Amino acid sequence: MRPSSIVLLICLTLGAVTLTESTQPPFACDSSKPTTKSYPFCKLSLPISARVKDLVSRLTLDEKISQLVNTAPAIPRLGIPAYEWWSEALHGVSNSGYGIFFNGTIKSATSFPQVILTAASFDAGLWYRIGQAIGLEARAVYNEGQAHGMTFWAPNINVFRDPRWGRGQETPGEDPLVSGKYAISYVRGVQGDTFQGGGLKDGHLQASACCKHFTAYDLDHWKGVNRFGYDAKVTKQDLADTYQPPFQSCIQHAQASGIMCAYNRVNGVPNCADHNLLSNIARKQWGFQGYITSDCDAVSIIYDVHKYAETPEDAVAEVLKAGMDVNCGSYLKNHTKSAVQKKKLLISDIDRALTNLFTMRMRLGLFNGNPSSLPYGSIGPNQVCSKAHQDLALEAARSGIVLLKNSAKLLPLRNTISSLAVIGPNANSAHTLVGNYAGPPCKSIEPLKALQSYVKNTQYHKGCNFVNCTSASINEAVQVAKNADYVVLFMGLDQGEEREDFDRDNLVLPGQQQALITAVAKAAKKPVVLVMICGGPVDISFAKRDPKIGGILWGGYPGESGGIALAETIFGDHNPGGKLPMTWYPKEFVKIPMTDMRMRPDPSSGYPGRTYRFYTGRKVFRFGYGLSYTKYAYEFVSVTQNKLSLTQLSSTGATLQNSDSVHYTSVTDTETESCENAKFSATVAVQNHGEMDGRHAVLMFVKRNDVANGKPRKELVGFESVKTNAGERTEVEFVISPCEHFRTANEDGLMVIEEGTRYLYVGDQQYPISVLH
Repeated sequence: MRPSSIVLLICLTLGAVTLTESTQPPFACDSSKPTTKSYPFCKLSLPISARVKDLVSRLTLDEKISQLVNTAPAIPRLGIPAYEWWSEALHGVSNSGYGIFFNGTIKSATSFPQVILTAASFDAGLWYRIGQAIGLEARAVYNEGQAHGMTFWAPNINVFRDPRWGRGQETPGEDPLVSGKYAISYVRGVQGDTFQGGGLKDGHLQASACCKHFTAYDLDHWKGVNRFGYDAKVTKQDLADTYQPPFQSCIQHAQASGIMCAYNRVNGVPNCADHNLLSNIARKQWGFQGYITSDCDAVSIIYDVHKYAETPEDAVAEVLKAGMDVNCGSYLKNHTKSAVQKKKLLISDIDRALTNLFTMRMRLGLFNGNPSSLPYGSIGPNQVCSKAHQDLALEAARSGIVLLKNSAKLLPLRNTISSLAVIGPNANSAHTLVGNYAGPPCKSIEPLKALQSYVKNTQYHKGCNFVNCTSASINEAVQVAKNADYVVLFMGLDQGEEREDFDRDNLVLPGQQQALITAVAKAAKKPVVLVMICGGPVDISFAKRDPKIGGILWGGYPGESGGIALAETIFGDHNPGGKLPMTWYPKEFVKIPMTDMRMRPDPSSGYPGRTYRFYTGRKVFRFGYGLSYTKYAYEFVSVTQNKLSLTQLSSTGATLQNSDSVHYTSVTDTETESCENAKFSATVAVQNHGEMDGRHAVLMFVKRNDVANGKPRKELVGFESVKTNAGERTEVEFVISPCEHFRTANEDGLMVIEEGTRYLYVGDQQYPISVLH
């Protein structure tokens, strides 16, 4: 979406509900109106497909065209209300789109951490519960008459390919498996499904989730290249195992009801005009049964910017024939009739799109009469900003915080210390903590205020004029630091430094932040604590090396309760257990053009590759890194398989040889009988050797010695969030699917399993698995 359309309101009140007169939510097929009883599209005894067919057949051409844009007008003669397709709920119900209004009984909504921090918990159950809470609050806002739509354009599951990307903060990170698992959990929660899936009754939805931005979209505005005109050159190999898998998971396993096609081109073809992508891959191969929206104004740029279409009418015809259903913008409203008149477009192409759109509105129950007596009709304002949801927001913030450094066990601080200095431009800003695409939060507590509840004698200095730190009051900040027993610095980025339509051109702290940190650390009585508030990674190698900086925490953008969670972590009421969901690259990484979409390294040119799966260069912090206040040890207890044969994994029993004489078998479908039979379990013991209870993420990887032909160096195959009490041991079982976890993409984009040894590993423990010809 274009950022000019985004409105961010921060509510400073603790409550979400005030007593005002509520209005009725918009719905069709009102049983109190005699005319509606005669319409077959209002008869609940008929299947939705028959109802939709009847409705579409009753529309005039002008009425049909009017429904192809995000702000769809009412059709009064049929009793159909207006509908707004564009609503947002990235990490809480938001008023960033046009569909949600916090101007009635409900004034705010629970603001969970920005997704990149939530991902750091590696806790799929937590992700699902957040989705559930968002879906409940979304339905409550609608029931209260404060929503013009129930289609929410989230989650953003693009892979965080380049650390400079301004929207990386919105994503679950750089790993396609994590992005796919996040999509499954979030989408099922929002839509009202069970955690395991398959729980939607007759396809009816609590709210609709939409996975975006399909596909290979991860550049906004960098050195004169913007997302509106960018042509992403992507290899078949990278598409197959990096860019596409999160969307396949979102469609096949999460059963998302929406997809958004992205602004950019991929290998010359605009995503929203790509019939192969939208119709062949999404609908036919993956079985997608929802609606497809464009990103906002993504249709107009096909003619205006990409120059892919010769006329506006050609652009309209291209997208509708490709399989897109609704245009965020007005382009289809303005040019579709002319496209029909010029015989560039058939009315049947319009009817196909309308069938998907009205099917969605019916699945949401918006054509079933008064919603108060229907499923989800009893969800009210008391479900918004409920204590349970606010507690969940706090839990999510706690679970994602990552401890990056803790020299000499500086952290946690004792709450008996006599004085504390809190310094930095992010210390006293609740606004910064919520990130982008946030609605007005239920409550708003700055880190400074949360820390003051632990240490009464707390002195504060902003240190910089703004987060960009174009000027710094270093001498004054140093003086404050000298007078305190301990110092905590809140530094990093904000939406002025990384956001939609704004990518960074460097990976260092803004302005004079580093000079401020170094000076304060040098002057302080004891080693200082550095808290990084940021979405994307920053090269803080200087802080990692500086002995005067004893502790480093990454807090992402931790949402409405982030200030509390950070204070609890600093003083030991929470034991950090998050792990980084993305690589933190060194500052020299910016020599690589952001436009280079290649994941694999190219030793001949010195290109180091991207993400932990392929990157060969220096790292500031690696993917999956994160410390704790306790010590954990891992041990493989049992692995039910140590040898596999290619013929056992092949659905046909046949194997092939590649040009290097390596035997392999092709695996396009991971759910065949042979693949199911090949699954085995790996049980890992987790021992807490420390003195503190803790919950942390246990990550299992697979790696291989042979990385020729673009094979990943290592890949994540599973993760679990595990709680262990001090001195105790627990066991975690991972189910390994060789067809999924041992396959790689070849240069033709085919998924294959090759012979050779793989190693499962957790922490410093590994276990070999042989794949034999």
